[in-house]
Amino acid sequence: MADLQRITGPTLDVLEVLVQACWEGVDVHGWGIMKAVKRAGPTVYGVLDRLEDAGWVSGRWEDEPSMAGKPRRRYYRLTATGAPAAQALLAARRPEALRHRPPRPTPGIALLSGLLASCRGSAR
Repeated sequence: MADLQRITGPTLDVLEVLVQACWEGVDVHGWGIMKAVKRAGPTVYGVLDRLEDAGWVSGRWEDEPSMAGKPRRRYYRLTATGAPAAQALLAARRPEALRHRPPRPTPGIALLSGLLASCRGSAR
């Protein structure tokens, strides 16, 4: 696992989106990240590559076949190592980014959500 050598504005922007997605329990695709951070593809995908090399992010290709004329999407999520590291980095560099965390669901709801997610994953 490589260490992040550069912490740039684009890196922090991408991490904000990934942390928010983590809080919401969803994966986010590269194009969605590009639109959210208003940065060019090479910038965003360069950051995502560095985050993957560092072990902070994992990516997966969508299971669905691509539609005619559209490339298959790659979805990203923070890893078990990356989530706390990203939150700590944002707390140090952009504390305002962590102020909008959604309320935590009650344990019963979280358990039910996890079970539903695992069921959806096994149905594919």
